[in-house]
Amino acid sequence: MTTATPADRPIPLLSADHPRRGEYLRWARELTSLPTAAGREGRPAAWIKEWIEARPGVTLRTDEHFNMELSLAGTDTSDAGATPIYFTAHLDHPAFVVASVGSATDLLLEFRGGVMAPYFDDARVTLHTGERTVGGRLTGKVWEPKKDDDLPDGATGRYGVYACELDEPGGASAGDVVTWELPAPSIIDDEFGGILHTNACDDLAAAAAALGAFEELRLARERGVAVGDVRLLFTRAEEVGFIGAIGACKAGFMPKGARIVALENSRSFPADSPIHGGPIVRVGDRVSIFTPELTAAVAEVAKSLAGQDAMPRATETSAGHASAWRWQRKLMAGGACEASVFCRLGWSATCVCLPLGNYHNMADLAAVQAGTNETRPRVGREYIGVDDYLGMIDLLAACGLGLPETPSFAERVEKLWDEHKGVLAE
Repeated sequence: MTTATPADRPIPLLSADHPRRGEYLRWARELTSLPTAAGREGRPAAWIKEWIEARPGVTLRTDEHFNMELSLAGTDTSDAGATPIYFTAHLDHPAFVVASVGSATDLLLEFRGGVMAPYFDDARVTLHTGERTVGGRLTGKVWEPKKDDDLPDGATGRYGVYACELDEPGGASAGDVVTWELPAPSIIDDEFGGILHTNACDDLAAAAAALGAFEELRLARERGVAVGDVRLLFTRAEEVGFIGAIGACKAGFMPKGARIVALENSRSFPADSPIHGGPIVRVGDRVSIFTPELTAAVAEVAKSLAGQDAMPRATETSAGHASAWRWQRKLMAGGACEASVFCRLGWSATCVCLPLGNYHNMADLAAVQAGTNETRPRVGREYIGVDDYLGMIDLLAACGLGLPETPSFAERVEKLWDEHKGVLAE
């Protein structure tokens, strides 16, 4: 399969006049504002099911762990020897789950995810029931795994437990989701096209981008464009140890020949992986390096869109290295992602991520980590660049049209030897 170039690819770049630009931004705002937690991903899953029902030609398949696979009609998903391309994102975000209800206003909450301890002190939270939302306040940590033996009623024993006092009776039940109290999503304009500030970019913004790319591919197929076997995989419980992804692998949900592009939102470091620098082709994380050939294939597609590499080579000037479509190629070792799981369990996998601000809702994180913060730690909305998000859609759609089979580096080494070995005899 050859890679489509900017000149001949049938899907236009997501520029300001793209007819579905506003729609894709709406999906991001809606999905990222939904309450979700590890093991309690029902709201984003329901949103995606409604999305599927509104579109002809999209098929849903689930595994025993409630992971979701979307494919285009006519795709034989039962073929164990198939070689589809998967774009995968997880549907959970660090949040609380009600462990037990002591009274109409007193709750015990488990926190499922990774957030530094100072951010919990006297923090404001929001209870989400089936009928309404109610504000509340954390009053302290009452149980910590591996340190306390007296497990509170209803707690699983796997996650820290916090006491919560609601502002008014909330009608809470065990299993309800409780999130940080945050403002509604908004896009704040800047010179680069705006920044989306919202509750849970990680990883629902990537899920929205995957749906945007899938929509582009679905519509392209309707226009008669050849679109191969491209599927979406939405997993669960990533924030507590990639549990949904591990379950999908153990269930054999994806064919072994599949190529998996995990999608993430990864902490941005301004000097190294800036917001507005474009979507990031992630070569690895703090756990592992991903499949090099697949990473190279995605990078080739990104290069074709931009017309150049992510960074100028030593033989190029920075002034001559500019493109309207930007991308980055980084390790992103600040965290781990599902690509490491897929690689470890036998699949070819890599990652594309969005540079993320206020990682896991931790505002002023660098200063809090360094101990130089001048105000008490407080949670905030996560944020991403609008251009980075739209660029991820564009990159995924282009990969769906033509993700090349790249030669291994060993083949490149042999080719270099054959072409240049004569220099040693001079």
